[in-house]
Amino acid sequence: MTHASARPQVHETAVYTHGHHESVLRSHSWRTAANSAAYLLGELRPGLDVLDVGCGPGTITADLAALVAPGRVTAVDAAGDVLEKARATAAERGLENVEFAVADVHALDFPDDSFDVVHAHQVLQHVGDPVRALREMRRVCRPGGVVAARDSDYGSFVWYPERPVLDGWLDLYHRVARANGGEPDAGRRLFAWARRAGFTDITTTASAWSFSTPGERAWWSGLWADRTTASSYADLAVEGGHATRAELEEISAAWREWGTQEDASFVVPHGEILCRVS
Repeated sequence: MTHASARPQVHETAVYTHGHHESVLRSHSWRTAANSAAYLLGELRPGLDVLDVGCGPGTITADLAALVAPGRVTAVDAAGDVLEKARATAAERGLENVEFAVADVHALDFPDDSFDVVHAHQVLQHVGDPVRALREMRRVCRPGGVVAARDSDYGSFVWYPERPVLDGWLDLYHRVARANGGEPDAGRRLFAWARRAGFTDITTTASAWSFSTPGERAWWSGLWADRTTASSYADLAVEGGHATRAELEEISAAWREWGTQEDASFVVPHGEILCRVS
């Protein structure tokens, strides 16, 4: 059995566009297995060992750990600082079957065939080589297990009422994310990436987040208004020459105005893949 530490180390070339500003973690901490990994839940049962790649603040991780206990969940992220929040989430829920580590999905430091389920939510859109990442996820998954990935597709986002400034926001986000080495329209590409990674038994599905109640609109518009001016995304947009601070302020104000509209709604489509390992 080959251990990953003996393999050539290949590190991602992409820069994580969002960073871990409070406005980003506000969004990530809202995520649960129910609203972000429903397509995977039918594969889970007590006793399975799970690898959660790109775990962020650990809210999905904690749900997975509760579902597979006494099985183990290993949660990894490229950013060590966010793992402290993930550890706190697990501790708050009294979970003792989770462990955390810093890792690069392109070169996972685990032996072959280590896990029954390898899961990644909103990860492949941010990595330098999603096909290589999927190959690594496959390598550490046991035969008969599944590799699962879900990613949003920015080009498919829809909202009402339409706002030209928000059209500009979407164009700007595409430019910033791609300049950082990522692919914001990852959802539509998951199946192709999985095939290129060598998977042959692939189930594709799609699902969406929808924000339309007053509370949902305020939350979604508020976090994007803040993210547009105060997060790493804002810095990267300016430093990369994609936007000025004044333009970001205009986009932020448009987000807040949109969020006050009583008939406003926003839909975030996602692509999903379940890849059976033979």
